Amino acid sequence: MKKILLLLPLVSLLSCYDAERNCKDFKTGKFKFEYEVEGVKKTTVFERNDSIEIETFEGKTDTASIRWVNDCEYVLLKLHPKNMAEEKAIGMKILTTTKNSYTFEFGMVGSDAKQRGTVTKIAD
Repeated sequence: MKKILLLLPLVSLLSCYDAERNCKDFKTGKFKFEYEVEGVKKTTVFERNDSIEIETFEGKTDTASIRWVNDCEYVLLKLHPKNMAEEKAIGMKILTTTKNSYTFEFGMVGSDAKQRGTVTKIAD
């Protein structure tokens, strides 16, 4: 019983731990996002400033506006959507950061379905 009482304060302190996020380091720059689709590795390269993101995927370039909600969350909206699905905004949330990468969660605004990925910064 004494051991449980001693562990209780330690567990409560650890549950309050929040990973440090340096999201401001990733507001601008050139980035690479690698992921797998049906066993095939895909790569998207994108460049971002405070208000625009230019993405290149399989030789095609697309542009989206960025609206920063806070330092770690932003909303992307394609400027030239080609279909109804592309007209929907995508919410992005940076969950954790390292020196040159971040893990993020994303999904259509208003939808509970979320996916995760990791982005690597390749240039300032």
